[in-house]
Amino acid sequence: MSENSENSGTSEAPGAPGAPTPPGAPPGPQPEPIRFFGTTWVDHDGGYGLRRAGVAVGSLAAAVAACFVLRFAFQGLEIAEVGSLIGMLVIVMFAICSAIAFRKTWEGFGARPKDPAREDTLRGLKSIGFIGSLLAYFFRSLIEAPGEKLRRTEYESARTQFDKRRTSRTGNPAARKRPKRR
Repeated sequence: MSENSENSGTSEAPGAPGAPTPPGAPPGPQPEPIRFFGTTWVDHDGGYGLRRAGVAVGSLAAAVAACFVLRFAFQGLEIAEVGSLIGMLVIVMFAICSAIAFRKTWEGFGARPKDPAREDTLRGLKSIGFIGSLLAYFFRSLIEAPGEKLRRTEYESARTQFDKRRTSRTGNPAARKRPKRR
C-alpha cells in the first residue's frame, strides 16, 4: 500500500502549524515519522541502517512468500480444471494489478497524492497487486527509507520558512529607537 494512504485522517501532521509540540522538542515544525523508522531518518541515527536492511529483507521475503501463495492458488485452479483461459486471465490480472500497485506506491514515495479520492478508489486494485507494493518497498529501501526524500523536502522547507519568519520578527518594534525629528 502507499505510504501516504494511511495519513489521510483528520489529525494534523506533526510538522503542521498549530500541531501540538512534544515536550522537550525544539520550537518549530517537527519531522513526520515514517513507518518502521519513526524520526530516525532525520539524522540517520537510532539504527537507521539496520532498519533499512530489515525493511528490505522483510519486504522481499513477504513478496517471495506471496508468490508462493499465488502459485498454490494457481495450482488450485489447475486441479479444478477451469481451463487455460481462466488461468491466463488470473495471471494477467495479477501482473497488471502488481504493475499498477508498484507504480502508485513508488510515486507515493516522491509526492503526495493530488487526488486522495482517486487513491481511495485504487485501494482495491493495489491490494490485489500487493506484490508490486512489496517490491516497491524493497527497491526503495535499497536507496533510502521509503518516503524519506518527500518528508525531508517538506521538513526542510518548513524549517526554512519557520526560521525566516522567526528572524524577521526578532526584536520589539516598540523598543526601537526612533530617529530624532528636527
